Amino acid sequence: MSSAPSTMSSTPSTRSSTPSTTRSKTPSTIGPRPPTRVIIVGAGIGGLLLGILLQRMGVTYQIFERAPKVKPLGALMSINSNILPVFEQLGLLERVEAISLLIYYTTLFNGKLEKIAEVNTKDHRDRAGYDFLVFSRPELYDILLSEIPPERISFNKRVLSMTKTIHGTEINCSDNSSYEADIIVGADGAYSSIRQNIYRKMAEEGSLPASDSKDMAMPYLCMVGTTMPRDPEKYPELKDEYTHIHHVIGDSTPYSWTVITIPGNRFCWSVMAQIVDQDAAREQRFRNSEWGPEANEGLIEQVRDFPVTFGGKLGDIIDATPKERISKVMLEEKLFDTWYYENVVLIGDACHKMLPTSGQGAINAMQDAVILANCIYDLEDHRPKSLTKAFKSYKSQRYSEAKKQITNSKVNAKISSGQTKIDRAVRHVVLNYIPRSLQDRQFTKDAAYRPQCTFMQRVPDKGSVPSAPQLPSKRYEAEMEATRRYFTVPV
Repeated sequence: MSSAPSTMSSTPSTRSSTPSTTRSKTPSTIGPRPPTRVIIVGAGIGGLLLGILLQRMGVTYQIFERAPKVKPLGALMSINSNILPVFEQLGLLERVEAISLLIYYTTLFNGKLEKIAEVNTKDHRDRAGYDFLVFSRPELYDILLSEIPPERISFNKRVLSMTKTIHGTEINCSDNSSYEADIIVGADGAYSSIRQNIYRKMAEEGSLPASDSKDMAMPYLCMVGTTMPRDPEKYPELKDEYTHIHHVIGDSTPYSWTVITIPGNRFCWSVMAQIVDQDAAREQRFRNSEWGPEANEGLIEQVRDFPVTFGGKLGDIIDATPKERISKVMLEEKLFDTWYYENVVLIGDACHKMLPTSGQGAINAMQDAVILANCIYDLEDHRPKSLTKAFKSYKSQRYSEAKKQITNSKVNAKISSGQTKIDRAVRHVVLNYIPRSLQDRQFTKDAAYRPQCTFMQRVPDKGSVPSAPQLPSKRYEAEMEATRRYFTVPV
């Protein structure tokens, strides 16, 4: 048995301002932070961001990833004010902006390429303080990975089981290696081995909620990719400083498709197919349950002749995409009830899986990482009571927001890709009869949720929409009070 490497300092970084608009009464003194060892299982975007946050607060951590190397898969991702303040806190905002284009409009077309609607997000910065940004998902991954010291991430480590120990919990990997930590974080996706392990234990105890044992819903099949650089003279939209998001809803077909301009004279693209037969969907799940370039040719041939607004056919865009960068996956959705068990806690798709409309699933995973890091920072000790208190606080701060986003993703999917009679009716009503005032109220509610790290200097609100109150860090406030007292002691 071995422990996760421990080479980091436990001294927190210097901070200089209150992290929240909500103040709480806290003691003037608070005990020192316990030396905490954290294992993160899964090196996705949520797991990497959590590692960065733990590193900034001086917590020892190790990331274990089952894949032997990073897979540069996925296509479009967009992020906005709901997570960008954290990137600013970390000093990474300019790097993210450098790989991005601004989103001003999203345009919807029917199968004849006739425009049926346009969503304007150009005023987002004035209202929320940040632009809508769009980029190729692997490039954000590269930024986050570059912030993780190489010795803090271990690839080709597939976790098979977990064992309770005197000092914490031990993970056991397929290569017969074992590692122990005070906290285990399952950031390993919709088919999380960590979740499966704790669910087995809870099922044996009779404490697993019945809803958690049910399969995820599988309403769509999706194929995505990112092209090689294209000729901007042939595609002049590539020259613009803002992105062109053109989404086509097929006529008399289960398909919808999207082509988007991104930096580097490239296109991101995706194809969505609605799945009505859930028995067929379950069979497909076992054949292709994760991002991967396998078994794409059949679907490519079915969609090759679909027209695109930038000229030509979808097949032209697909042919400009390296085959190893094309991936197909069943899109699934579910909000799990269990988010933690003893000293094990879940984030991202491991506890709430939603349809990945414009990267909202990744945003939710990153928000999970932020709130969980805040709770770990305020840990009093490693006793079961303290861990349960921290994880309960994490879930209470995130559950309702995750539930709302899953609901939003369902509605957005119906609007953008649904092909049933009900879906078409919903789309017609939303696009033609929802008043602008109602849309503005919904925008204000959504834009107000901008959680930040409560153990770092807070980024002040910038837009006209104030951020929602956030649970402050008692430890941080005590540390700031102690700092103020130190500098005001008369000589």
